[in-house]
Amino acid sequence: MNIEVILLAALGACVAYSLPPEEVSASHIIKARSIDLNNAYGLAMETRLEKIVEPTGYKLDLEPFLDDGVYRGTVKIQLKWLQESDELSLHCDHELGISFWDVQAYPASDAEHPVERVVVKELRMDVKKPILTLYFEKPIPKGTEGHIELTYRGNIHMGVTEGFFKSTYTTDQGEEIMVAATQLRPNNARRMFPCFDEPGYKTPFEISVARPRNMVALSNTPIARTENITGEPNAVTDYFEVTPPMSTFTVGLVIADLKQLGNTVHYKDDNGNDIELRVWGRKEYLQALDGVGEKFLKVFSEVANMWQIPLPLKKLDMVALPNYQGVRPADNWGLIVFKESELSNCKTVLLVNEVLYQWLGVYVTPAWWSDAHINKALVNSLAVEIYFKINNGSDMDGDRPIGGLYSIYYEYSKRYPHSRITGIKQDAIATKITLLFRTLNYTLGGNTLKKGLRTFLLEHKYKTFVGDDIWNALTKSAIDDGKISKDIDLKIVAKSWIEKDRLPFLTVERKNDGKTVVLTQKVFLRDRPHDLPDADRLTWWLPVVIVREDNLDFSKTTPLVWMKNVKELTINDMPTKDKFIIINPEEIAPYLVNYDKDTWYLLSKFLQSEKRTQIPAITRAKLLHDAWNLAYAGELSFATALNMTLFLKTEEDHLVWEAVFPMLDHVGRHICMCIQGKFQAYGRHLLLQIYEKLGKEEKEGEEKWKTNLRCTVKSFLCSNGYKPCVKDAQEHYAKWMQAKNPDEGNPIANQYIGPVFTYGTRKEWEFGLQRVINFPPSRKQSERTYLLKTLAGCPIEEYKINRLLNITLLEGNGNFTDTDLFLIFSMLTGGSQGYTTLFHFLNNNWAVLKEKFASKTNLWDSLISAATGQFTTQEGLDLVSNLYVAHQGEFGSAEHIIETSMKKIREEAKWSVENIPVIEKWLDDYVARYGVNDELLVQNK
Repeated sequence: MNIEVILLAALGACVAYSLPPEEVSASHIIKARSIDLNNAYGLAMETRLEKIVEPTGYKLDLEPFLDDGVYRGTVKIQLKWLQESDELSLHCDHELGISFWDVQAYPASDAEHPVERVVVKELRMDVKKPILTLYFEKPIPKGTEGHIELTYRGNIHMGVTEGFFKSTYTTDQGEEIMVAATQLRPNNARRMFPCFDEPGYKTPFEISVARPRNMVALSNTPIARTENITGEPNAVTDYFEVTPPMSTFTVGLVIADLKQLGNTVHYKDDNGNDIELRVWGRKEYLQALDGVGEKFLKVFSEVANMWQIPLPLKKLDMVALPNYQGVRPADNWGLIVFKESELSNCKTVLLVNEVLYQWLGVYVTPAWWSDAHINKALVNSLAVEIYFKINNGSDMDGDRPIGGLYSIYYEYSKRYPHSRITGIKQDAIATKITLLFRTLNYTLGGNTLKKGLRTFLLEHKYKTFVGDDIWNALTKSAIDDGKISKDIDLKIVAKSWIEKDRLPFLTVERKNDGKTVVLTQKVFLRDRPHDLPDADRLTWWLPVVIVREDNLDFSKTTPLVWMKNVKELTINDMPTKDKFIIINPEEIAPYLVNYDKDTWYLLSKFLQSEKRTQIPAITRAKLLHDAWNLAYAGELSFATALNMTLFLKTEEDHLVWEAVFPMLDHVGRHICMCIQGKFQAYGRHLLLQIYEKLGKEEKEGEEKWKTNLRCTVKSFLCSNGYKPCVKDAQEHYAKWMQAKNPDEGNPIANQYIGPVFTYGTRKEWEFGLQRVINFPPSRKQSERTYLLKTLAGCPIEEYKINRLLNITLLEGNGNFTDTDLFLIFSMLTGGSQGYTTLFHFLNNNWAVLKEKFASKTNLWDSLISAATGQFTTQEGLDLVSNLYVAHQGEFGSAEHIIETSMKKIREEAKWSVENIPVIEKWLDDYVARYGVNDELLVQNK
């Protein structure tokens, strides 16, 4: 069964806004997460404004009419002309209706010169881009200062939490209440007011807003004064203090019926911080926010102490906003907006990230969206250290900072990383840079790293930065502290990691008696064939940290040497061959290490001894992870890799077990059916040992990691036929089968469905199939998707798979869409029984299926790919080759797909010939040695 199934349980003219002026209510009274990197990539391609002028200050006055969902605004932007020009362009959304404009200027060298009104001969909106251009009667000279003033109307958006938006919620008394707020990240400020909406334009803002008297308005700075509105006794205007220089996307505003949680905390320290910390929420929700204020203070104190540079704000508000649906908090400067549940259940890590962004992201800001990766990565890296310092990561649910490492090893080792999907690529790059900062924290030392970052922050306060600014500051700090030699430039080091969609592994060859060691670096590739162009020329700057068995000291993390972008390096004065060495302990840098057979043997024996815990858990996990990944890639004998799992019989640390589950899944799906039963028996025996140590039931007050580990182990056992689990699942499933109206809802947890679909009866599986067929449109479609995924991805019996394929492909049941078919094909590739059965179904029904999908090339291509692309043996290659010969010239758009499949299978077949006998012999020896008993296991039919 596919692990994804198992664990699924466990963005011509200015148009008027919607209401004409005469229909707008005169009253303001209401009657009733860091930037997404996929978006950042798109924004990096955006055309930038020409540097003709730069803003030096904004005065923004807003008059919302919340009932009508509209607002009036006036923005006055102070300007300086950087070059002579007879036009001026700025960002302005097409929905903003401009009703008045005025441009005035005076020579910068003559402040007493009377202001000159600039004649605007034309105002033009770009049809395709949100850019407004003013054309002047005559050019304005370089160095001139002045301002542009625009009055406009706009819509307060409903149904989205972007730009200036509003939503409603219902009180406990049934009263419907409106709230309004902003989320201007990444480039939504232009949707709220005409502006220079690029991060590099940092300047002070002076903001005012009209609001109902019974509501609260919050912005980036404290309220300077509040004034009554003539003729509107129930409304007032708040005027906020002028902000420090900031980018448009960090402007923030909330108008809502909010109450403050507890008292304001006035935080002062010796570093110059003098700031009020406040938490806000609706009255009915304050109880749920209990404890957030204390956590907020603790987090802010730790972050402030880390930076040792004062945040130039008088207050910092955290707001739990009802019906806020943003994928991440709106981290405006001085005003962070959360969805309610996110703040009430807030993990320390999220608070740390948001507070860090006040310094790194707002105080100093990436110059352009192409630098968003490094900003996010640095914040993530610093957050790890801070929240572990606060509570040792107790609310992390067992996750660790290197949790993303295994996934990027897997992603970067593919033939085509990221499947060429931009979003996955951007996230992977950010994760890799986060790990790079972790590397530097180890190799330079935390004090040197923070010293360099503080220097960087001071040099760029109120300004923008590019990635090189960080690397340059860190290089200087490291050289000054004697942590690196003067011939090392961390900018070059970082570039060697960031610019490659690959990761390396290091081969360790011990010469003679072991005292001389030759290190060779090579690109790590799992997907075959390993014919990556220029693979031999790919090199990285690798920090080589070595721990020796004759001096097991894991506290010294300064590199013995740096591999300076070279393929090979020789190191002397190592211990003799009867003592192991460990290179790159604690995953200091993101690279794998392959040792000679004797060293792997020494490591395996040591881990099986009582001295095992002298090697820290992360390093034990690394040794295990590296061994099976290298074996999977064909770089190491599987006998050696599997020997590295023998110590698990006494292993209880969840960090180590997290490296086991991917191995069981990936290897289990890759090997042929001929030894799958033996491999499953090995896996079940392995997992039963830790399952029994953990206990079958959660204990009161136990650590969260134990609960999570138990759940994952149980999921794997269930998927592999552990009888007590299957029986328990069937008992729960029976409640659904006995329900009077089973299509009204699923009364059981998802965790029980997979084991029943895998090992249950034909009747049970058929019941699930009917629930998919009869699924009512009124229910959440995600529930149906889960059912269909499990229905297709779990079964190991041919008749179940054939039944599903007959209904969906041959009978053409109208309850299944093309999207469903894509999903079914995908799920069947998760196991050998699935894709083998699909292949035979295609082969036996070729004429019908070819005619049926002749006009649906995407589905046809997907079917051919799923049915032919997963085999790994010579037998599988023969099947696919025979199909190709029998129907040559009939594959149409999928011709290249089956040809690629055969090429891939040839490589996998070679792997199988080399590895399957080795794996089988090792499994036979294991079963015999440990007396593996399958009495409690459902036998595959």
